[in-house]
Amino acid sequence: MNQDNRPSLKRLDILFLSFLGSGYLPWAPGTWGTLATLPLLYGLGRFNPPYFLFIPFLVIITIISSFIAESVQKELKLHDPQWIVIDEFLGMSVAWLFIQTHNLLHLLILFILFRIFDIIKIWPASYFDKEVHHGAGTILDDVVSGIYAGLLYLVIARYIL
Repeated sequence: MNQDNRPSLKRLDILFLSFLGSGYLPWAPGTWGTLATLPLLYGLGRFNPPYFLFIPFLVIITIISSFIAESVQKELKLHDPQWIVIDEFLGMSVAWLFIQTHNLLHLLILFILFRIFDIIKIWPASYFDKEVHHGAGTILDDVVSGIYAGLLYLVIARYIL
């Protein structure tokens, strides 16, 4: 590991957990990880896909991420290091499932809502963040935050936008 307590991106598990290295960017790696997700979600949205197709994919990636995070955190004797941002990808992707219109304004609103919920961690996100000492805790707090962001977005989209 280097002086910043970050393992080499040459390892596939680290490359995956850092969402292709976006978690290694300075200052607010969670925000960078979320931003790195936006082009993918915007591109997918342009095809107007049926969302139910993404739910199994997100469930599988969540399970895989939880086990990889657990393995790496045990090996490196770390708990939820900032450079792990695959959880931001998953949380933002879950929030995206709620989107009503595939334009940049709606994606920006989702981004802001997700970042707010990811930072404040309303229960049960706080429970997963503080009490679940497995890789699943590292991942699931952001999934819950994505659900909250998506639900609030629906309210905003219906009554304000």
